[in-house]
Amino acid sequence: MKNTTALAIGTATYVAGLGLGNSVLLRKRIVTWGATRDEAERTMPGDELLANPDIRTTRAITVAADPAAIWPWLVQIGPGRGGAYTYDWIENLLGLDMHSADEILPEFQHPELGDVIALGTNGPRMRIGVLEADRSLVFGSEDGKWVWSFNLYPEPAGTRLISRNLISLTGASPLSRLFTRLVGEPGSLIMERKMLSGIRTRAERMVVSQSAF
Repeated sequence: MKNTTALAIGTATYVAGLGLGNSVLLRKRIVTWGATRDEAERTMPGDELLANPDIRTTRAITVAADPAAIWPWLVQIGPGRGGAYTYDWIENLLGLDMHSADEILPEFQHPELGDVIALGTNGPRMRIGVLEADRSLVFGSEDGKWVWSFNLYPEPAGTRLISRNLISLTGASPLSRLFTRLVGEPGSLIMERKMLSGIRTRAERMVVSQSAF
């Protein structure tokens, strides 16, 4: 009986440890998709706006274009503007009125510090907290619980486009935290991966189009 009990406890401990290990490894891939270890750990503009976040994601993609070809797509992002270059139908199920543009919209090309973009009628209001042309665009929610930054780093192959999210779960219930971990984080990866790919496609297409003349 003792041997059976010890075996059961040992097996359960092993399975739990294996599950926890897989969970940790899988989550790391979810929150750092496309990013190198250096990029995931690097301090970036906007980090100072939310110290000790509960969630930190750093996702990246290489764009075969200079920062100047990517910047116009970033500054026009948002509902009623250039959209989010992701799955519009999913965004619109949430009432965000997103329509991803395939062209540069001149009326949204001159952002200023303090400009606010509302994510839907009941969604957070995101204020521009850092603005460095062709380098960094950082939004911070007015409630102080979310910072979303886009940073551009030139390299020989083009530009590394890095998106970072810092989120505070202060006041959230244990159930809400669990939902965020199991559903929110994987869901955000699906949307953000599509967004980064969408920006890359548009920027690279613009470079090809301009080089044809």
